[in-house]
This record gives sequence, C-alpha cells and structure tokens, in this order.
Amino acid sequence: MKRRIGVLAGVVVLLAAAVLGTLTLTKVWDPFGTDVVDRSQPAVLKSLRDLSQFHAAAGDYQVVLDIEQDVRFVPDALAGQRTLFVAAGTVNAFVDFSTMDERAMTVSQENKTVEIDLPSPQLDKPNLQQDKCYVFAQERGLFDRLASLVQAQDQQAFYVAAEQKLAEAAQTSELRKRAVDSTKKMLTGMLGALGYQVSFRGSDD
Repeated sequence: MKRRIGVLAGVVVLLAAAVLGTLTLTKVWDPFGTDVVDRSQPAVLKSLRDLSQFHAAAGDYQVVLDIEQDVRFVPDALAGQRTLFVAAGTVNAFVDFSTMDERAMTVSQENKTVEIDLPSPQLDKPNLQQDKCYVFAQERGLFDRLASLVQAQDQQAFYVAAEQKLAEAAQTSELRKRAVDSTKKMLTGMLGALGYQVSFRGSDD
C-alpha cells in the first residue's frame, strides 16, 4: 500500500512539474489558445529592370490639414465635422538619363573636355510616412459621433489631400535646384577622375 502511494505521489509530482514548465514557457495558460500557421507562398520575382535614374535629392515635408465637412442647413452641433490631420513624408528628385541621346554629350578627346546637356530633374510621388500621419484633433456633430460607434472613419481622403499638399510644396521648393547641383557634382567627379573637364548646358531647373 505504501509503495502504491509513493508511486502515485511521484506521478503527481511529475505532472505538476510538467504543468509548471508549460506555464513558464507560455507565460499564460490558455486551454483554448490560438495557433498561428503561416501558409503564405514565398515572394516571386516578376521582372528585373535596369535603372537609368539618378536620385539626386530628397525633401522632407510636413503639413497640417484643416478640413471641415459642413452639412447644409443643419447646425454643426448635430451634423458635420472638422478635422486637423498631421501628415509627413518625403519627395525624391531624380534625373532620368534614359532621355539623353548622342547629341546630349559632346566629347573632345583632344582637349579632354565633355559638354553635357543635362535633363531637367523630375519629382517622384510623395512617400507618406505612416507613423507620422495621424488625426491631431476632431470636432464632430452628434450624428457623426453616433455613426462612428458602428462604423470606423475612412481616412483615405486625408491621405490623398496630404499627398497633394506635399507635392505642391515640393514643386515650389528648392528641391529641383538641389537635384541639379547634386547631379552636376556627381558627373564632374566621375568624369574628372578620368581626366576630363566637364561643363553643362541647358541644365537650369
């Protein structure tokens, strides 16, 4: 009898140790826990292409949108909303060398000179930084507040407006000029290392 009790006690100790070990590994014991199985396929290479663009400069921009949606003939306390939305992102400026033909570069082997007709820089689409885009403040009428309880607000319109504002800011900034200066510096250094004196024409931004 004592031997049987001893065996049972040993089994209880082993089971307790196993349970404690499991709790230690999983931190929280959950008999109905969810297992995550990733059956996604690996990424597939669709195409390869050579790049002929020199990304010469980038600008960081921020905008605070103040957008009001007013419902006609209805008091603001009942319907409508006003939102302050903060957005930040970058805009890249690049020079596309693929637009250059043989007439865009005049080389003199005798004088060791190169004259380049530099293409005008172009601007990429703004790249919004998601972690820096958020609703700063919002005022909503009663009906809009009630609607938000059952349906999440779509913020797509704010992102679209932010992209447009950042693009406009990049157009009026010094970004194109910085891209021209950076491209000239790159070409002058590269061709100068080969012993050529470089000059540019038609390179105004």
